[in-house]
Amino acid sequence: MGKNLFDKVWDAHRVTTLSSGHDQLFIGLHLIHEVTSPQAFGMLADRDLKVLYPDRTFATVDHIVPTDNRKRPFADPLSEEMIVAIERNVRRFGIRFFGLDSEHHGIVHIIGPELGLTQPGMTIACGDSHTSTHGALGAIAFGIGTSQIRDVLATQTLSMTRPRVRRIQVDGSLGLGVYSKDIILKIIESLGVNGGIGYAYEYAGSAIESLDMEARLTICNMSIEGGARAGYINPDRTTVEYLRGRPFSPQGEEFERAAAWWLSTASDPDATFDDEVTLKAEEIEPMVAWGITPGQATGVGRKLPKLADLADDVRDGVAKAYEHTGFEEGAPVAGIEIDVAFIGSCTNGRISDLREAAKIAEGRRVAAGVKALVVPGSAQVKREAESEGLDRVFREAGFEWREPGCSMCLAMNPDKLSGREISASSSNRNFIGRQGSPTGRTLLMSPAMVAAAAVNGRVTDVRELL
Repeated sequence: MGKNLFDKVWDAHRVTTLSSGHDQLFIGLHLIHEVTSPQAFGMLADRDLKVLYPDRTFATVDHIVPTDNRKRPFADPLSEEMIVAIERNVRRFGIRFFGLDSEHHGIVHIIGPELGLTQPGMTIACGDSHTSTHGALGAIAFGIGTSQIRDVLATQTLSMTRPRVRRIQVDGSLGLGVYSKDIILKIIESLGVNGGIGYAYEYAGSAIESLDMEARLTICNMSIEGGARAGYINPDRTTVEYLRGRPFSPQGEEFERAAAWWLSTASDPDATFDDEVTLKAEEIEPMVAWGITPGQATGVGRKLPKLADLADDVRDGVAKAYEHTGFEEGAPVAGIEIDVAFIGSCTNGRISDLREAAKIAEGRRVAAGVKALVVPGSAQVKREAESEGLDRVFREAGFEWREPGCSMCLAMNPDKLSGREISASSSNRNFIGRQGSPTGRTLLMSPAMVAAAAVNGRVTDVRELL
């Protein structure tokens, strides 16, 4: 009987099974950033421990980084303290650091794949919940807490319980104006934000296989929003060609040998799964997560749910969403007015995301009263976008063109909502307060949908502008 990729990679990296029943896994790649690493390094210092394999850890700064004025010291003392701490720790332990002055600087889950650090068959860990992003290349990648960061730094291993594996098959062809962001929002809407608890998700099917690598990264990025421990897509020729020639990829004949092994890690044709779910791509429309969780989502052409029509297990959560948002039951989602439009984040800050948004912005203007930001996910994305003239397209349309960083995805830097503002956002979470204001409201959607909302000043079906 065949094996799925998750079990293949897990078994290959299992050092031993502990008396607790947990497996001790070797971690092939460890990524760190400025927010969750200082305490872990402090724990090492308390025990006089070293970083066991510094060549397997790579660092960047992204969460707290201003995207407009980067003059040091930062205006926020705590942000400056965190960036000073990571600069000190990477020097002390000899860790490769992609700081603000590096040509490879960027959001941790953007630069890992684009540099070729992320490769199929790897185990990857990072102190950030969206580490599942890296599964798009056929790795199994886990977001971890501070004490686990300490463990990986000191031992290059983690103690974990093996999750079950659910295959989510999406077959068919996506329609015009429907993107990978819509696929993952539809999956989360269908299975719920707790549906993946105890599972790793394998995304498969003809619609998934037809996606380019950047679209796959978006899907795996939001696995955690569906409750899954990890999410991955089997490596194929698209994966191999994406990695060819990248700075940390194998080179020459070594690359061809690596590619053959990468492809062998894919789930076997007769692999078994603990659960299987199937969706039809043709039935997915542009999605809007309108509430206070990514699972409270609906197609842009539909109406907000009525509480009386909902199952008991979701009604209370939707009632809380209405209480927070002030939206009316049964009202159309299209037409909700916005104050802010944000294009960026580790979910949708890649060059293909900016290209799709620019198609909508070109020749149009941001609506009066709307603040619109475009934040590239890395220095490389920014350079590429500027070489293609995308920055000019956005600026002429009235968008602000910023430096790389996490920006308005989360409230750890100056880019925040104010008061009751409503944001159209290409990021991953619409939790209360996520974008900085405890009364602000966040609508999640694809970058093209955000651009459409920006120019019309309200939630708009992007298909009307294509």
